[in-house]
Amino acid sequence: MKFIPSYKKLLESGELKKRAEIAYNDLFSCTCCPIDCKVNRIEGELGICVSGHLPIVSSYTPHFGEEPVLSGTKGAGNIFFGNCNLKCVYCQNHEISQNYKSERLHQVSHERLAEIMIELQNRNCHNIGLVSPTHFSSTILKSIYLAAEQGLNLPIIYNTNGYDSVEMLKLYDEVIDIYLPDIKYGNDEYAKKYSHVDNYFEHTKKAVKEMFNQVGDKLIYRNGVVVRGLIIRHLVLPNGLSETEKVFKFIAEELSPNVYISLMSQYYPTHKAYKDILINRTLRYSEYQRALELLDKYGLHNGWIQEMESPSNYLPSFNKDRVNPFNN
Repeated sequence: MKFIPSYKKLLESGELKKRAEIAYNDLFSCTCCPIDCKVNRIEGELGICVSGHLPIVSSYTPHFGEEPVLSGTKGAGNIFFGNCNLKCVYCQNHEISQNYKSERLHQVSHERLAEIMIELQNRNCHNIGLVSPTHFSSTILKSIYLAAEQGLNLPIIYNTNGYDSVEMLKLYDEVIDIYLPDIKYGNDEYAKKYSHVDNYFEHTKKAVKEMFNQVGDKLIYRNGVVVRGLIIRHLVLPNGLSETEKVFKFIAEELSPNVYISLMSQYYPTHKAYKDILINRTLRYSEYQRALELLDKYGLHNGWIQEMESPSNYLPSFNKDRVNPFNN
């Protein structure tokens, strides 16, 4: 049975266009993430993400480094958006997430972003992966509408840091088929220190609950590739800074023990991590083993785990190669 993305029904009813207009109007007083800068991005005012009203596409490519059920054999059609609403001191994508003077040169029109989605579809990608979409969530919906009008027919992945607005996510209900959020920390103090945002865990819990309410805890497959569902990523940080137990307790008790988890060992001390002794090293085996034990403790048995050699395998180089930054 052929899978039909959810947004196709919204396109036919006119609801997709309506939602795109509502989302875009948020840019007059931006509240697209929990920071609530309330700046007028339409008129060029800049908030914490230092972004205007048009999306910044730093790179787009078939990507084979996602979970196997998303990359498949032909790659996820990833679109990497420039800038970010977080300022993680260890960000592996810092070349595009925290370099706004350079990235503003990669601003594109809504029509061009729609063309990119169609191009990735024509390159036989399994899906469209919106990577770091949160700060452009008010404007991306317009491009999805335009692409759907032009024949986009792939499931869309919302690949986010988790620090999302619940109200904005509600506009994406039945637009997004696959949610791929991070839950970076179970501790707001560490989130403030290392990602420079307030109340990360509280806001992210609300956002992920909304994602769960939209797509549930089951994964739907077509030809071995996931086309609908929720996968929560959790990167284990050195010295217990990710507070993994609190994250897993939340998932098991407030969502479902059947939720799929992607547990990552790939932490690598890049960007400004050298300035803090607590994060200026890779993960120890004992630290990752503890996280694996916590999966068992909370009955979280669905998902994937990385091997310990992962840190050197996932570092991109956007400055050297925008077309293929991960050397796929």
